[in-house]
Amino acid sequence: MKLVALRVKQGSIYVAGEKVSSISKGMALFVGFESGDCKDDITLMAQRAVNLRIFENQEGKLDYSVKDKELSILCIPNFTLCASTDKGRRPSFEESMPYSEAEGFFDEFVLALKAYGIDVQEGVFGAYMDINLDLDGPVNIIIESKEQDS
Repeated sequence: MKLVALRVKQGSIYVAGEKVSSISKGMALFVGFESGDCKDDITLMAQRAVNLRIFENQEGKLDYSVKDKELSILCIPNFTLCASTDKGRRPSFEESMPYSEAEGFFDEFVLALKAYGIDVQEGVFGAYMDINLDLDGPVNIIIESKEQDS
């Protein structure tokens, strides 16, 4: 499982020209699932995301999480995060979790985030989305569930 967490001033998602979700200050979270990911990855990654300290204290040090600041998360399904670019010029998505399985994982991940009392707005799984983000920083962090052993 892979996440890209971006600190944002605001963000919104449109599908077919209609706004489906938006947040003010908080975190945009792109989410990709790989073959071999399990339910434990969902729990671990939700915990890591809501506690990721990407918001500054008075000294400018990254010291607060979205949970600490009571901010929102814009959760965006993104299977292309799991692309492999090892061979050739065209990305391979062989390592991405199959659509039917990944959709359920995404729904469970959103619920896991919400269990922390976080306001979570979400994109539409499998839809072409127009995503508007006003980045704050930029602060962009990549989180991988495979890192848990290190």
